[in-house]
Amino acid sequence: MINNLIKNFFIKKKELRKEMNIIPKTRTFLTAAFLAILIVSGCKTTEEKSMGVTATAYNSLAAQTHKDHPALTAWGDTLKPGMKAIAVSRDLIDSGLTYGTEVEIEGLKGTYTVRDKMNKRWNQKIDIYMGTSVEKALNWGKQKVTIRWEKSE
Repeated sequence: MINNLIKNFFIKKKELRKEMNIIPKTRTFLTAAFLAILIVSGCKTTEEKSMGVTATAYNSLAAQTHKDHPALTAWGDTLKPGMKAIAVSRDLIDSGLTYGTEVEIEGLKGTYTVRDKMNKRWNQKIDIYMGTSVEKALNWGKQKVTIRWEKSE
């Protein structure tokens, strides 16, 4: 990928020379700056992670969350039915499941986003947001699943 970016840069550089009359020192500086940006941005890596967890489901209902603000998450988001969101136990945050991380959950289609965190008493657990459908949450029950996500390094 970086090789293609560098190749494209030098092609564009030739085109720019024809269109613009840039003095050689400025041109050299811009070339060096662009290459430095390419190198640094290419160093960012992601690691694909997976883990087995216990998965339960929850709803934005006062009896299950907070009586005054049932749709408000611990990170301050307001959940709405239809959102693909999960809460994670706090030990999973250290594993890279931080706020906003996209997660694939075995047995469910699509990706879910970490939007909430659970009480400190839970470990190796996620809670899948199921809107206001108690029936849907009860049907899910409690399952062991594998989750996958990418952790930036």
